[in-house]
Amino acid sequence: MKPLHQLQRLSQIQTAIGAITILLLQSISFSEDSLPDHLVELAWAYAIETEPNPPFEDHGGTYGLPGTPKRFTREQIIGAKDGVRFQTAPADWFPQDHPEMPEIYAYGDPDRKIIACALCHYPNGKGKAENAPPAGQNKDYLIQQLLDFKNGLRKSAEPRKTNYQLMIDCAVGMTEEEIESVSEYMASMPWTKWIQVVETDTVPKTRIRGGLHIPLEGDESRTEPIGDRIIETPVHSYRTEFLRDPRAGFIAYVPPGSIEKGRELVTSGGGKTLQCAICHGPDLNGIANVPGIAARSPSYMARQLNDMKQGTRKGTMSALMAPVVQNLSSEDILNIVAYTASLAAPLPDYEK
Repeated sequence: MKPLHQLQRLSQIQTAIGAITILLLQSISFSEDSLPDHLVELAWAYAIETEPNPPFEDHGGTYGLPGTPKRFTREQIIGAKDGVRFQTAPADWFPQDHPEMPEIYAYGDPDRKIIACALCHYPNGKGKAENAPPAGQNKDYLIQQLLDFKNGLRKSAEPRKTNYQLMIDCAVGMTEEEIESVSEYMASMPWTKWIQVVETDTVPKTRIRGGLHIPLEGDESRTEPIGDRIIETPVHSYRTEFLRDPRAGFIAYVPPGSIEKGRELVTSGGGKTLQCAICHGPDLNGIANVPGIAARSPSYMARQLNDMKQGTRKGTMSALMAPVVQNLSSEDILNIVAYTASLAAPLPDYEK
């Protein structure tokens, strides 16, 4: 058996190699001429970082958030150790907001390439536009998605979307018991409103960092036409990016008229697809192991529809969606997710 310090060093080397691989993938230059049309038209949803960003400024002390007396260093916030990412539990700012986390959800296991679920999806399971919002989904559905990742059935249509590979690595490393406990935990937390949808002709000019559209600030701050895009941004960029505040939600700017166009497609099929309520329920909050799609991130939802259309997300349930998405254009996808994001979140049982 190797000494503990050697195992730790090996883990650090593996993590560094993974980080370098991600940087190399993200540094590949793609022109719009070399990309398939769907990745140009839906580039807003995949939010690939193609230009260098200024580094975060860390003053070396501890940081706080409104509403909690807790304070953490930057390394504690991101679950790093000795400068190496993905080593332990990230900061849990509001433990009162969620049940007790399973150990693998809270801490991960770097020896098995498992990142703490709480880092990307937050302790409350709400996630960010760059990843998934699993809170409140059916347990069996969540188990199936982790198994699909584990078995190579759920990949991105955009090869530069590197956090998919991180998710695959996590699922591959997890035991059946861990997959079940994580899924049960996420299913136990009801989905609540997280995104404000605004129809507008103009949007803040943004940069892309870490899969998020971040509004420019200071002298660089300005607006630009929205075009055929949805721009989903944090309400509080610094609190989301640097502090990883699990209470700071998002604003999704959508083109004028897109919500009504999406409503027509969702409720009638528009001659191109099926009515979503047939499988996802009259309020689109899901039925049994069919997921809820109301009030979820439009960026995430657009990626999933396109991934299923392109055949890179192909688990059992995704196969049922293949004919549903086959005739959808990129514009249809935009309109559909603008509408579904604008819907109300499910009411808690005591308010029904």
